[in-house]
Order: sequence, then C-alpha cells, then structure tokens
Amino acid sequence: MSSPGRKRKGLDFRSGAPRRFVVFSLKDFDINQGQKFEEWEEERILSNLLTRLREISAYSIEEALGKQIIKLYDNFPDNSDFIHPKHVPEGVKWSTIGVKGKERIVGYIEDNIFYVVFLDKDHRFWITEKKHT
Repeated sequence: MSSPGRKRKGLDFRSGAPRRFVVFSLKDFDINQGQKFEEWEEERILSNLLTRLREISAYSIEEALGKQIIKLYDNFPDNSDFIHPKHVPEGVKWSTIGVKGKERIVGYIEDNIFYVVFLDKDHRFWITEKKHT
C-alpha cells in the first residue's frame, strides 16, 4: 500500500531502449542430475557460484555472449554425462558459465534469461579431451 500523498510511479528507463541485463531463473533446475546447492555448499564452492552470478548480472546478454562469459552451444551435447531433462523444451540454446576452475553452471537462454538446469562441478556436461597432457 502506498503512503498518503504519494503517487505510484511507472518504470523509468534512462534513455532509449533498456539494456537487457542477464537475469537468472531456477524454475528448471534439475535435482536429479549434477549436484544440488547443498553439495556445493559442503564443498565450499556455492559462494563462488553466487559471486559469479552477481558479476554476470552487470552485463547485457549481448555483452555476456560476445565476451564468451556465457558460452552458447548449438544443441545438447552427444558426449555428456547428463541427459536432456524432459521438463526442458527441445531446441533450446544450451549454454554454460564457468564459475571457477572446472565448475560450470549449465542451462539455456531465452531472451535475456539464463535458466539454470545443472550444477556441474566436474565439467561433465560438455566433455572435452584434455589439452597438453
């Protein structure tokens, strides 16, 4: 409820079209694959994830993709320890975000929203050959 004498204001944008900052959704988070938040907390890496999300939230989706802060993939990888969850639509733009070291946040992007689907502390979503070993 607003205070007496105060009018409700609409959203004001600074100038021109608003920047489409990266925002995050947990609505499609899969608790059956990857790790749960509690596991990352026990391993003392959950704060790294939250710090990374805060950092990325300062970028527009175009900036985050252009600088490869968010890496975009054409499809769900064939070489993965994960399976495409039934609750995630087919044909989405799968993406990953590096947290620190090999830890990744895996999800997909629609508009400027990154939908977090998996926590991948062992880099098992998009398995690649080790370089220089």
